[in-house]
Amino acid sequence: MCCVLRSLAQIPSFIPPEVNWYPSAPLRNTTRRQKNALKIVASTGAKTKTRSQEDDYHATLKALNSKGRTPRKSLGQHYMLNSAVNEQLAAAADVKEGDVVLEIGPGTGSLTNVLVDSGATVLAIEKDPYMAALVRERFANTGRVEVLQEDFTKCHIRSRMFSYLEADSVDTKFQYAKVVSNIPFNISTEVVKQLLPMGDIFSEVVLLLQEEAALRLVNSSLRTSEYRPINIFINFYSDPDYKFKVPRTSFFPQPKVDAAVVAFKLKQAVNYPPVSSTKSFFSMVNSAFNGKRKMLRKSLQHICTSVEIEEALGKVGLPCTARPEELTLENFVSLYNLVVKV
Repeated sequence: MCCVLRSLAQIPSFIPPEVNWYPSAPLRNTTRRQKNALKIVASTGAKTKTRSQEDDYHATLKALNSKGRTPRKSLGQHYMLNSAVNEQLAAAADVKEGDVVLEIGPGTGSLTNVLVDSGATVLAIEKDPYMAALVRERFANTGRVEVLQEDFTKCHIRSRMFSYLEADSVDTKFQYAKVVSNIPFNISTEVVKQLLPMGDIFSEVVLLLQEEAALRLVNSSLRTSEYRPINIFINFYSDPDYKFKVPRTSFFPQPKVDAAVVAFKLKQAVNYPPVSSTKSFFSMVNSAFNGKRKMLRKSLQHICTSVEIEEALGKVGLPCTARPEELTLENFVSLYNLVVKV
């Protein structure tokens, strides 16, 4: 969730009369050339890539105050004050002209602005009705942004995206969309679980997450306490890549932790590991980790006998005393194909 001021030339076309997106501080610190450029842009709408005003604390407050809002801790709202991070987010997904991008929780529309400036069409989903209205008003004249006032964790995103993409590609070839979002930290795992199995819709999912969560999701190693079913899930459906760290000072209000950007390159169904049923596969994985310190021959006894599990582990090249944190994704797939009968 963010708040970014775009180039001087874009400000008049993006901002409705009732919302002032300029910083509250006067322009006394700008050069004479910058002041003249501002006058020219305001009167002519001329296009320029000059940035004389970057987002700051005052601009964010002004945008929020226009709707009588303050950041809500219960919603995990932390607004981006560093426009360069939004540029890097878009670059991590290689957003370009003609792309369709899903943004979750656009806040005041700063990242949305970068995506639109990159030539993308944006479907934004915002839970807060005031922020949804603000973004809808801000981009009303662009023809590139549609805002849905919904809770992402409860909406039917697959059907929404199919409808959106089909409408967008009536006269062109169907294209895969991308996800680029600065999401609330408190729903990051749920968002990942919903999006990664959607390789039939999205090609890339780029998310700004709490740094600790980002590292745990991407870099967890075998035989550590951080190795969990979510790591199997992520690598089953995608190729994750830790991109860069974002210091906590980039946000308002400042969170207690740093953030990081992770890119998930989604796999197509034909490239998933070979299992007869993804549902029963992950059921087995979850059962294995429910007794994390238990040996698999104990925790999977509801599937088959301990002897059969030991034999299967031997065929996979693992000891009969193996525990779940010792198995890679490939190990779990091989074990599943040996012991589960669907």
